[in-house]
Amino acid sequence: MALITTVKERCRMCYTCVRECPAKAIRIVDGQAEVVGARCIACGNCVRVCSQQAKQVAQSIDQVDDLLAGNLPVVACLAPSFPAEFTDVPYRQLVGMVRSMGFSAVHEVSFGADLVAREYRRLLAGRNPHRFIATSCPAIAGYVERYHPELVDSLAPIVSPMVAMARAVRHLAGKEIAVVFIGPCIAKKAEADSPLLDHEVSAVLTFPELRAMFSRAGVEPSQVEPADFDPPHGAVGGVFPIGRGMLQTAGISEDLMTGEVVATEGRVRTFEAIREFVAGDLGARLLEALCCEGCIMGAGINSDLPLFNRRRHVRLYAAERVERLDTKAWNRAMDELGELDLSRRFAPDDQRVAAPEAATLARILRRLGKHSVEDELNCGACGYETCREHAVAIYKGLAEHEMCLPNTIDQLRVALKEVEQSKEQLASAQEALMHSEKLASMGQLAAGIAHEVNNPLGVVLMYAHLLLDESSPDAETRDDLQLIAEQADRCKKIVAGLLHFARQNRVIRAEANVCEMVDRLLKVCQIPKNVSLRVIHELDNPVARVDRDQLGQVLTNLVSNSVAAMPSGGKLIVRTAGNHETVSISVADTGCGIPEENRQKIFEPFFTTKHIGKGTGLGLAVSYGIVKMHRGDIHVESNADPKAGPTGATFTVILPRDVDDEAADEPKGLLEAEGEQV
Repeated sequence: MALITTVKERCRMCYTCVRECPAKAIRIVDGQAEVVGARCIACGNCVRVCSQQAKQVAQSIDQVDDLLAGNLPVVACLAPSFPAEFTDVPYRQLVGMVRSMGFSAVHEVSFGADLVAREYRRLLAGRNPHRFIATSCPAIAGYVERYHPELVDSLAPIVSPMVAMARAVRHLAGKEIAVVFIGPCIAKKAEADSPLLDHEVSAVLTFPELRAMFSRAGVEPSQVEPADFDPPHGAVGGVFPIGRGMLQTAGISEDLMTGEVVATEGRVRTFEAIREFVAGDLGARLLEALCCEGCIMGAGINSDLPLFNRRRHVRLYAAERVERLDTKAWNRAMDELGELDLSRRFAPDDQRVAAPEAATLARILRRLGKHSVEDELNCGACGYETCREHAVAIYKGLAEHEMCLPNTIDQLRVALKEVEQSKEQLASAQEALMHSEKLASMGQLAAGIAHEVNNPLGVVLMYAHLLLDESSPDAETRDDLQLIAEQADRCKKIVAGLLHFARQNRVIRAEANVCEMVDRLLKVCQIPKNVSLRVIHELDNPVARVDRDQLGQVLTNLVSNSVAAMPSGGKLIVRTAGNHETVSISVADTGCGIPEENRQKIFEPFFTTKHIGKGTGLGLAVSYGIVKMHRGDIHVESNADPKAGPTGATFTVILPRDVDDEAADEPKGLLEAEGEQV
């Protein structure tokens, strides 16, 4: 079973565990963090920093229950950091509570710390020029084995206080016992299971697990008989769980002048010191490193007290024990165990993965949006200190691209922009569909008018003009006949416009010089003298495949409308532009502009703002249909409010340079009547 696992339902993709893991043993898969057991050094940082309690440590309570129910005596060894956890329980009450659980003896591991301190004092007393890394912290030893296997020979060959106490107890009480260590360190569970230690510690409980056993059994401090620890009792080893406690216990000075001993603690400084040790820049014979800020800050402790408050509790208890210590008994015990083997060996467990080649790393960085060194923000949001470390982790299969928060935000912005563009395109398509439906209806209407109205209208026109010609200039009916003839002529123009509109159902494309076509059409357009015309050609390649006649009608309609919008004169600008895929023709005027409420209606058939008899309202509708049949687009920009700036309107027609209408599956006819194409 894995030592640390993730409760996926609680993991919220904050990457805090990635950031705090010194071994980078956290793999992110589909946004979920999981601990890679082979890489994990069991420091417990991920457990301590997870605000969602998504990290679970393997429990040993059932294992201890089995030991207590067995035939062997079970000895409890309590870590000297317990005063930082059980601040509200006198130590004698705590010992009594542990005994009441069924333990045959309760020992204080501070004596094991005294034994280990003596071994370090002996190690440095010789003239061995070899450099060492202290191994009291199993997480540090595990880190070196996995990520700096070349330093395994530099690991001090000395057991931790936990193992030292287990060997001492077995030496004094016999081999046929079970030893349970109780302390603040998750890494002790991994250390106890090490095949290199022959299971000298039968099980490891953290302080929260011990509290859970108390709670389950209903054990309260007031219900037990106070008791002292079983001998041998510890001395200065009581300060071992405090940073630099091992040095004080061993009587080793961290002399800043000689620099032979360097002590450090905590996630950042400790691993920096190891890197400097590798490089040979540390210049020390002994590096005493703790993964946590002392064992009192271990992940297996459940106290809310800050660091220095915990130190105070441990210091006061250790000082009290030393003051009441039976020095002679302590010396006898130390002498009796003077030849106890406290050595151990370590073995490389290389978990390093070769770094990617420069080209591979650059490719990963580009996918992270890091195209240059300036793009590497090194913000740490992904859990890695630098963007390059993140890229290497991706290469190793430990991280995902989506962990890069700035890049993910940029991608979301792009996606949002694309969604907005898609929304606009959808709205445009919907509008085009509505216009197409209107155009189809107009086709049916035009066909009906052509068949049902045109013939009788012709009769009315003919007889109205005959009667008008036969009437004398002063006849009373002449004005009435004149009105009939004028309105009949207007009806004829409307019908003609409808028929012309209905017949525009097919685009006959041919190569045309758009600039020349515009110039030629503008020559025949009637531009009033009070309107200045300016033509601007910005097309590098003016050739496009369009229907010249229909496009000419569009331009004529747009120019006519612009001129009509400037009865008092103004400026008319016709501009051609485009790129390798499209050409555009814009017609801009300085007229009265189009009010906002009318802009959605201007392409509707029969909608006009001109006076009665001055327009049919079909010009823009016809133009819209022609542009859409060209697979193009037409849009308008206008201002009708003088307070908002110069008034006027600009119509822009955008057409593809070349479209295969059959391949584009263009409808055969937008306008149909009774199943026949109009």
